[in-house]
Amino acid sequence: MGMTYKGLPLVRSGDEMYYGNPDAPVIVYLKVLSTKEIGGQTVSDKIHVSLISTDTKLDPIQRMKKQGIKNGLYNALDVGAVWLQAEMSK
Repeated sequence: MGMTYKGLPLVRSGDEMYYGNPDAPVIVYLKVLSTKEIGGQTVSDKIHVSLISTDTKLDPIQRMKKQGIKNGLYNALDVGAVWLQAEMSK
């Protein structure tokens, strides 16, 4: 099994990540906008977070439910997890 965060799949390809179950009505899309160096390690700095519908019949603008920019991967994932949980509980 691959990476998970709070029990849901987290898939990364380069600077893009998808969080959530791909069979669910919504997932979280994360895009690394910038990185910084800390202690000799390159870490994600600014992250664009989007809650998007998995319904590919909708146009891309209609698929976007929420979006924002967060500092750090943990903050971005945490906000995305809250959005995902709120949307799934509707």
